[in-house]
Amino acid sequence: MTYDADTLAQLEQDAADVLGRYPVKRSALLPLLHLVQSVDGFVSPDGIAFCAQQVGLTSAEVSAVATFYTQYKRRPNGEYQVGVCTNTLCAVMGGDEIWRQVSERCGVGHDETTADGKITLERLECNAGCDYAPVMMVNWEFFDNMTPDRALRVIDDILEGRDVKPTRGPSTVASFKEVSRVLAGFEDGRADEDQGIGEASVAGLKVAREQGWEESK
Repeated sequence: MTYDADTLAQLEQDAADVLGRYPVKRSALLPLLHLVQSVDGFVSPDGIAFCAQQVGLTSAEVSAVATFYTQYKRRPNGEYQVGVCTNTLCAVMGGDEIWRQVSERCGVGHDETTADGKITLERLECNAGCDYAPVMMVNWEFFDNMTPDRALRVIDDILEGRDVKPTRGPSTVASFKEVSRVLAGFEDGRADEDQGIGEASVAGLKVAREQGWEESK
């Protein structure tokens, strides 16, 4: 591995924290992959070797896991991962047009990164936010009820170095590396910034209560 001494020492300290949460070492592999991604900006060969060493697997076994999940990137990723949902409902609501215009503005296609390293663009199958379709995500934070114009404003803000604010979640979107560290299980102190559940998500529950509907036994 080619990590410098300070970086390696910090990685080993953080890895020990992660490993301490699991009774079986290999169970810690997924958060460890997020950890090395938070350092390198992708799951690098050095990151693969580090994870393999930590959990007692071969590099081939770790690579097999890293290539299975799309959240793990195998080449340098942009500072912002922008995903546009084009699955059925989002597509019907305008997702395809949002994708077309965002891709054109960025000058890149699916799983490609802008020349300045700011944005990696991804065409998503589902963001699990159908009640707010069409949905776009930036570093896995929700941007709901999008239109092409709103989506392009978000893209322009990113490209011009301005903060971007999601519809739900924290007050601003953190960088790809910062979010990767959170996914590794380390708190960023921003949990209280969440705006809570949206009205659209509980509309059906509200109607059910008003009508006195109960779950069938």
